[in-house]
Amino acid sequence: MRNIATLLLLGGLSFLLLVITGGLLFGNPPMLIGQGIQQAAPTEVGAANIVTAVVLGYRGLDTLGELSILFAAATAGGLVLGSTRGRSGRPGGFILRTGVDLLFPLMLVAGLYVVMHGHLTPGGGFQGGVILAAAFFLPLLARPQESLDHTWLSVIEALAGSAFIALGLAALFEGRAFLTPLFDHGVLGALVSSGSLPLLYLAVGLKVGAELASLLVRLSADDEGAS
Repeated sequence: MRNIATLLLLGGLSFLLLVITGGLLFGNPPMLIGQGIQQAAPTEVGAANIVTAVVLGYRGLDTLGELSILFAAATAGGLVLGSTRGRSGRPGGFILRTGVDLLFPLMLVAGLYVVMHGHLTPGGGFQGGVILAAAFFLPLLARPQESLDHTWLSVIEALAGSAFIALGLAALFEGRAFLTPLFDHGVLGALVSSGSLPLLYLAVGLKVGAELASLLVRLSADDEGAS
């Protein structure tokens, strides 16, 4: 019976995909929404990076949902791992520690650059937040006896999430849609442009970085405790 059910599911799925693809005009996709966004985004949002205009300007509520999912995943991971155990690992060698010390400021600058230029070039809060999390986690690999302060990570995560929602609510108070870009759009392609979008990406970067750094620290501590 299980094999029959699997075959029926595969047959139904294949039929559904066949019907959907049969109605598409291959080689001439309509892309009505995409064309409309490409034409309207530079003037409506002021972002040179159209992806940023979509992520924060046209579907900002979905981005808030993604942040909520990441927060739930990080919180669940922390609850499963439990309290942070003592870090008894030995420090890394001189080359590892020196390399990490040299990489930390470079990764910090690179992460902030990706976050702050997300409205101009590919990148943004999610990508930059991952770089920032790695920047603060790498020193712990070289010096396992040290640890990050989870209190500060929680404060940064909470303030960043609150700032993201506050910017969205500010747009509602002005009679606009949630997370509609505020302030003057500025000059297209300039660093200070796109209204409040750089502030939104900064909040996203800090929130993602704090959550991932906290989760990585817990994973590392749990692995050392088990060994």
